[in-house]
Amino acid sequence: MLVILTAGIAPGLALLSYFYLKDQYDSEPVSAVFKTFLYGVSLVLPIMFLQYVMQTENVFTSQFGEAFLKASLLEEFMKWFFLLYIIYPFAVFDEPYDGIVYGVSVSLGFATMENILYLIANGVEHALGRAILPVSSHALFGVIMGYYLGKAKFSNTHKKLFLFLSLGISVFLHGLYDFILLTDRFWIYLILPFMTFLWWLALKKVKSARRLSEFHDSTSY
Repeated sequence: MLVILTAGIAPGLALLSYFYLKDQYDSEPVSAVFKTFLYGVSLVLPIMFLQYVMQTENVFTSQFGEAFLKASLLEEFMKWFFLLYIIYPFAVFDEPYDGIVYGVSVSLGFATMENILYLIANGVEHALGRAILPVSSHALFGVIMGYYLGKAKFSNTHKKLFLFLSLGISVFLHGLYDFILLTDRFWIYLILPFMTFLWWLALKKVKSARRLSEFHDSTSY
């Protein structure tokens, strides 16, 4: 069990540390980041219950519905709703890059708990594949969501547009990720370029958010 817990937790903490340390201007309190991570953990069981009910009742009968509605929309909306109504008003959310820190935190809390449950059910031999695909993809969806939340909070215009993009783009990318896994028996040839693109996009948003935070800090004095 200790091996499974270690294998389940390590990828999430490593990715969270990576994106947290990218915050060079005014790092968030570790306690706030950890609480957000735990909130992400707490979302897993309610979401799994709702997905179980949907599956039992055959709510979605197509692969599109499974990917974009049952998985993507439900999971990303729950994370987005939490970030918007619990984290967004925080006083410590005081620069654009903070959106990424909190977006990644809640996403990796969710992914880490989901990962532990999967490894308990299916075996630790799946740990590497889970770290490369589901755990890292959740982190990258969190980057995108958090980037646009940060833009919404510190923009004088287009706040509603940025809030919509923070949810909409994350749902689309997550749905496309799941759709690839569900529909194509040669999914490995599609998921690798998709993950490469996702990392490129996320790191581009990280760089942009850091520039926005630098500008925000320079104009705050």
